[in-house]
Amino acid sequence: MGAVGGGIWHGIKGARNSPRGERLVGSIAAIKARAPVTGGNFGVWGGMFSTFDCAVKGYRKKEDAWNAIISGFLTGGCLAVRSGPRVMFQSAVACGILLGVFEGVGVLLNRMFSEQNRQQLPQIMEPPPPAPTLAGPSHIPA
Repeated sequence: MGAVGGGIWHGIKGARNSPRGERLVGSIAAIKARAPVTGGNFGVWGGMFSTFDCAVKGYRKKEDAWNAIISGFLTGGCLAVRSGPRVMFQSAVACGILLGVFEGVGVLLNRMFSEQNRQQLPQIMEPPPPAPTLAGPSHIPA
């Protein structure tokens, strides 16, 4: 996914930064140079996030949106650990917020679509009242 997205991104960027007659060549050169790096970075992020997500689920014994937010926080922090504690904390917070937004949108969409498909109980129809008779009372004493 990262390589495909990186290929599209760097292909457009390479074409824009190339002279008019060389746009296709510049686009392909940029894709060859940068798309594998983007794909690798995406793979590292995804692997680390999945590892933290499984660990958090195992520790908390719950499966909810907080797992992804905590895992995003930890992933962002670990990826920035070589930049120092301040940058590490900023990256962790930014990544946690990003995953919080993703989870919030997911919950919102889930609620929106589940309202349309909610099963409803069938309506129970009451039997109509008996029709009045014209013969009069049925309890005539003998």
